[in-house]
Amino acid sequence: MSGQSIVDAEVRELVRRRGIDPVAEPEVVARLVSDVICDYLDRATTSNLPPLTEPDVVARAVHDAIAGFGPLQPFLDDPSVEEIWINEPGRVFVARRGRSELTNLILTADRVAELVERMLRTSGRRIDLSTPFVDSVLPDGSRLMSALTGD
Repeated sequence: MSGQSIVDAEVRELVRRRGIDPVAEPEVVARLVSDVICDYLDRATTSNLPPLTEPDVVARAVHDAIAGFGPLQPFLDDPSVEEIWINEPGRVFVARRGRSELTNLILTADRVAELVERMLRTSGRRIDLSTPFVDSVLPDGSRLMSALTGD
């Protein structure tokens, strides 16, 4: 188990135990992540925990996974990104200044489904066999269009 996965599991457990809504309270999650990483770094000096070589990178990844949209969050936060689309899990594109570019992000089909479900949660919409296509607006005003595939 990596240091990042240990920090992630500890933060998720604290979020669950404290009844925190990560979407509504991302700043609370950010503080928890920071506290857990500080505690982890202290414990790592006197135990055989895996090292955290880049605590800031781990903090961002854990926060994005819990309170954001995981590996898509950096693109969502980038003001130069106008659009994000996933043709298939291994082909994630972004548009900048009207030009599309293939990213190096590779997702699994399960991860894509989980991200779509998370994005739809705030809209009250769903995607399933009875509703195989959805067009929704996210809380920040972004548009989400998704279709259920036959995989």
